[in-house]
Amino acid sequence: MVLALIAGVGLYWFQPWKLATDRQVDEALAAVPAPAGSSALPAASVSVSPAAPAGPTVVRQGEFVSHEHDTGGAARVILNPDGTHELELIDLDTSNGPDLRVWLSDQPVRTGTAGWRVFDDGKWVELGRLKGNRGNQRYAIPAGTDLEKLASVAIWCKRFAVSFGAAGLTPVA
Repeated sequence: MVLALIAGVGLYWFQPWKLATDRQVDEALAAVPAPAGSSALPAASVSVSPAAPAGPTVVRQGEFVSHEHDTGGAARVILNPDGTHELELIDLDTSNGPDLRVWLSDQPVRTGTAGWRVFDDGKWVELGRLKGNRGNQRYAIPAGTDLEKLASVAIWCKRFAVSFGAAGLTPVA
């Protein structure tokens, strides 16, 4: 009886089946012109006439590095014409896991094990639960968020206080 209870709690806590399952998300990304001199991040090209209102623009971007789990893809912060910001995760590819969140953080991205546990050391803003461990997804950034002080995005496992992967968010000129 006690062993069954311990096994049940262990299964709930670790959720090992998530490591063998994927959740694909393919949300539409903002159609923005490619930043000058950049080909690393995908972007849909748009034609804008001089009379057309300004469309969404990329203001920050970066590539994911692996931490606790292999993680790849890109992240970019979009400024919308109405002044709101969104975070886009592009071609995200990481492991599934329990209680994964998307965090903006003031911590710099460190490679290797040195970067696994730093994102809760300073200031961070949670954008929500990770929608899927694969594909394209968008997250609203709350109004009033100071992007000048938040230099990275992390796929954060809240249950185990560890980063699966992170990307530095470099301003786009």
